Amino acid sequence: MSSEQTTNSRLNRIEEKIDKLAEAMISLARAEEKIHNLSEDHDKMYERINRLSTKLDEIEKKVDDNHRTVCLINKLVYAALIAAIGAYVAQFI
Repeated sequence: MSSEQTTNSRLNRIEEKIDKLAEAMISLARAEEKIHNLSEDHDKMYERINRLSTKLDEIEKKVDDNHRTVCLINKLVYAALIAAIGAYVAQFI
């Protein structure tokens, strides 16, 4: 082999290695972009979960208030029912 052929062969190998490095860098850049997008999606989901958690807390408070109201209404209905039954029974005595 001549010196020129050896040099060309070496240059070709160097070019191939440079091409592989460029492809690897492009792959890394794509991976970084995907990671960045996933991170943004994660942050958005975290914010949404926090908003849902806040709404759930508000709904829980409303349910507790409604429970107390229903319990009070039940007691009033029972009291009225007992008074009505007592009045009905009192008429026969």
